[in-house]
Amino acid sequence: MARIERLRDFIQGMTRLAEAAPPLEHWFTQGRDMLAALVRDDDWLPDAFAEPGPSYRQYLLHCDPLERFSVVSFVWGPGQRTPVHNHMTWGLVGMLRGEEVSTTILPGVPMREGQVDRLRPGEVICVEPGAEDIHVVENAFADRTSISIHVYGANIGAIRRSVFDPATGAAREFISGYTAEVVPNLWDRSAA
Repeated sequence: MARIERLRDFIQGMTRLAEAAPPLEHWFTQGRDMLAALVRDDDWLPDAFAEPGPSYRQYLLHCDPLERFSVVSFVWGPGQRTPVHNHMTWGLVGMLRGEEVSTTILPGVPMREGQVDRLRPGEVICVEPGAEDIHVVENAFADRTSISIHVYGANIGAIRRSVFDPATGAAREFISGYTAEVVPNLWDRSAA
């Protein structure tokens, strides 16, 4: 049985941080520390939000009612990857299970690969909006599933963002949405 109270405590902490209306650096210190504590243990994510599919999955775990932040589990099947894309908001990425590789994509024609980061369980990285926000992410493994937990400074599934053609740099707008139409029930304490 998933220890859903870990996620509930995390959401409550992030909500308190959002209510303080902190500058970005506080999300990148306090928020980062809270996410690191969450992904340190792999016993809380409900199985329904850890299922791989024919392409990577983006499961909404929580969206703040005022859309100040959202929490998403990304489930990467073996060898799966995103297109080249941006976020248009800040983000925190914590590795829960497996590993992922994020490659910064630099503008130009053709676009070029920049810094490559490999994220391992328990590690957290920060993503700032701007030129360094364009990247591609992939499961580091060709033979197993990886899961990362993302926190964004908005409702990421509702933001108008862009995917890019790496050969030409041409951008195409999209809104990602989410894989599932339900979120985990954080508030039922009857089973505890």
